[in-house]
Amino acid sequence: MSIKKKLGAGVLAGALGLSMVGGGTFAYFSDTAETTNTFATGTLDLSVDPTEIIEVDNLKPGDFMPRAFELINGGTLDISSVDLHTSYDVDYGDKYNGGDLGEHIIVHFMTNIDKNGIGNVVNLDPNNVITSTTLAELRDANGLPDAVKNDLYVNLPFFGETRGEKAGLEAGDSDDLVVFFEFVDNDEDQNTFQDASLTLQWDFEAQQTEGELR
Repeated sequence: MSIKKKLGAGVLAGALGLSMVGGGTFAYFSDTAETTNTFATGTLDLSVDPTEIIEVDNLKPGDFMPRAFELINGGTLDISSVDLHTSYDVDYGDKYNGGDLGEHIIVHFMTNIDKNGIGNVVNLDPNNVITSTTLAELRDANGLPDAVKNDLYVNLPFFGETRGEKAGLEAGDSDDLVVFFEFVDNDEDQNTFQDASLTLQWDFEAQQTEGELR
């Protein structure tokens, strides 16, 4: 055999040996594609207008105090419910000899004007009252009532929506509410509450709607 033939056979054998040692690996064409994904969360932004719902002095038992205020959803997410949390402090005067002034002030919560389907609330008619509770009871309840609830809402075929808006508060929407405060005249000796001052704090807590398929 000539030197060229011997050299060619040796190179072929060497290449075959390397192929077997390398496990038979081969090179392929490849390509990649990239994606960029975003998860952006929404916001809950509840505000109250005015921020001071009531300020009154020279109260006496038997006084009624109607007040109106607005709940505003300035966020990007719908609100399912708005819970009311109550706290208060009382500075009693020189005549104080016991008792809780918060037990003598009742709050009558009227139907949400945007939810009642009537468009206004003009008096303390029992049909317009959602619930009546003392400040002391409201404080202990811790989270009641839902200020944007509507159990009367229905959507009838051919007649459409009736009895006001759906429960909750949609993004960008607002609800008008009315409350009546009453310093109850309970025929008891209430002289202990003369020259007293009660500072009431209401915190409105918005809750998101349930998760959904997106």
